[in-house]
Amino acid sequence: QLQFVESGGGLVQPGGSLRLSCTASGFTLAYYAIGWFRQAPGKEREGVSCISSSGGSTNYADSVKGRFIISRDNVKNTVYLQMNSLKPEDTAVYYCAAGDYCSGYDSYPRRYWGQGTQVTVSS
Repeated sequence: QLQFVESGGGLVQPGGSLRLSCTASGFTLAYYAIGWFRQAPGKEREGVSCISSSGGSTNYADSVKGRFIISRDNVKNTVYLQMNSLKPEDTAVYYCAAGDYCSGYDSYPRRYWGQGTQVTVSS
């Protein structure tokens, strides 16, 4: 059974950190570029970051550049998003998606994606 599970979200104060994880089962993550995207209520979906299948190339949206770090461990079939210096505007449901390649800050085409994990930044 193919499954893609995001975890690590939660409530954090402004300036705090969270590490999101995206773990695949039933397929090999190493074959795919992985993108993280987010969606906040009333806002359009926004690509946040993408990492190539080898991990040798990463892209970041300007809104998160310098604060977020994407990485992957193909042995563990997991991709991470380290989020530092969080701001209230980072509040959203975060999703990861597997695609053939990175297109900007997203993976394309999206072949697999999970149910998302909620990140809330608030004091």
